[in-house]
Parts: sequence; C-alpha cells; structure tokens
Amino acid sequence: MVEKHKKPTLKDVAELSGVSVISASRVMSGGPNISQNLRRKVELAAKSLGYQRNRIAGSLRGQTSDLVSVILPSMSNNVFPNIMDGLSESLQDTPLRLVLGMTQYSNVKEEDILRDMLSWNPAAVVLAGLEHSAETRALLATYDGPIIEVMDTDGEATDIAVGVSQIAAGELIARHFTSRGYRNVGYIGAWGERPVRSRKRRIAFEAELEKLGNPIKAVRICEEASSIMIGAREMERLLAENEHVDAVFFANDDLALGALLYCQREKIAVPQDVAIAGFNGMEMAQMISPCLTTLRTPRFEMGRMAGELLCQRIEGTLARKQSVHELPVTLILGETS
Repeated sequence: MVEKHKKPTLKDVAELSGVSVISASRVMSGGPNISQNLRRKVELAAKSLGYQRNRIAGSLRGQTSDLVSVILPSMSNNVFPNIMDGLSESLQDTPLRLVLGMTQYSNVKEEDILRDMLSWNPAAVVLAGLEHSAETRALLATYDGPIIEVMDTDGEATDIAVGVSQIAAGELIARHFTSRGYRNVGYIGAWGERPVRSRKRRIAFEAELEKLGNPIKAVRICEEASSIMIGAREMERLLAENEHVDAVFFANDDLALGALLYCQREKIAVPQDVAIAGFNGMEMAQMISPCLTTLRTPRFEMGRMAGELLCQRIEGTLARKQSVHELPVTLILGETS
C-alpha cells in the first residue's frame, strides 16, 4: 500500500519561508506591491514543499482565478487548434492556464458553458465570432475582465476583437474567379451556416460576383458538420444539378479537399472542367496534387495576438476600450483554379 503524505498547507509555506501566513497568501495569490525578495522566498518554499495553490477555492471567495476561459465551436479540423496553439504560446511564461469549452455552433451550449466558466471568476474570456445570443451578451455584461473575440472583424466588438475580414475574403475570391474567366460559379457550405462568419463570407462573395456582372449560379448549404466526405457528396450533387458550373468556392478546405478527391475519382479535370477554391489555408491542402487554391487565415497569429492583448489588459498596459485588430487574408494560388 502506498504511503500517503500530508498535503502541505499555506501555513507550512509561511513557516518555511519565515513570513506570516498573510504575506505568504498575498504572494501565492499574485497580490500587488510585493518585494522581489519576499516573492522569491515564498515561491522557493512552496516549490520545495510541493505546495499547490487552490485556485478554485480562491475563485469561490471572489478572487480572480488564473484560468482563461476559451469557448470555441469545434476542434474537428486544424482551424481552432491552431488558435489554441497561438494562445498557449503567448501565455506560456505567465501563470495563466487555458480552459476549453466547445459549442458545436450552438448558442444554447455557448450560454451554458459561459455561465459555468464565469462562476470560476476567470482572468479573461475568449470566444469565437462577434455575434452572440442575447443571453450570452447579458452574461458578458456582468463580467469585468478582458473579453477577446477571435476570427472576425466585420462588426462591433464586445471588448477586443482579433481576426480577419470575412467580407474582404469573400470579395477576394470572387474577383479571382472572375479574373480567370469563370462564368458559372457555385458555392458549397456546411453546418447549416450556423457559423455567421461563413454566411458573411458567402454573401460578400455573391455580392461581389453580382457587381462584376458574374452572378452566382448555384449554392448548396448542408446541415452536417463540414468534412472531406461531405465535400465530396455535395460536389457530386451540385454538379448533377448544375452541369455547367465551372468554379466552386467552399466554406473551408475540408469541403474543398473532398470535392477535389471526388473529381479525381470521377475523372473530372481540375481546373480544366471545374475550378475549386477553399478557405483557411490548411497545410494538408498544400501537400496534395494538384495543390488547392485557398484563402489563408493567420490562425496561429490570431491566437498569439489574442493572448498578448489579454495579458496587456490584465497588466493594465492596454486601455479598457473597444478595439478591433484585423489580420490579413492571403490568396494562395494553387493548381485548382
């Protein structure tokens, strides 16, 4: 039987470091105006004893915890994991720790997760997109810490927004298709367009095509989550219903890759018979042959900037005012258009 050792207490840390329990508590909770010498003594004592601060207990007493609440739609492809990687890198030299909740693009789930996470008094909250339900907005209005919204800059930020212009992205690919001479353009999306960002991008894509005298000919939005398999299925259906379509823009690279694989299987020449373009600039899309034309979104950089900004706000070096930080979308000219 493994011998159980007594868990070290804050009193043990105070005694070993030769300070009062109150002083030790202030150091361990990250209190202000603490000398470097005092902080070093207490932290060394805590480390030698294996003492771990109970952050949850602290949050229950109304103190801000070291947790950063991150609420994202899905981790099914590399879009949001890339953002998490950027966030994690920016926080690695801080005491802040990421806690993740996933909504599957459900407003109700976003509300429930946010309500639970706010009860922990997080140091900051990170969410996807600028559009939220009335209940989520009401919950955010009760929270006094930094709120970072990632992925989108087309709209009003609750606090700080870091992302790309979905409207500019849709317009960019419309101009690309038109400049290449494609005149029977289609679009394929997924998730029932619950991601408002996808809908903004599609609407901008259609509007720009119209402005260029090249109106869209076919649109398919399926209810399922995006995947390579869904992309192949929806491409088959779109071409069956619209045989003259000569270019298709997809809501993301997963769908576009599925469409490309379908065309290869069916001996449909890409881009000679039909052009394909995706969105997000996933690494895998650049490794296949032909490599995919897509729009690259700087997701890692987005996450890193979000982390840096929330740290600046917590430290008091960033003013408490609404701000929008737009990163560029880059057209990657592959071999599929």
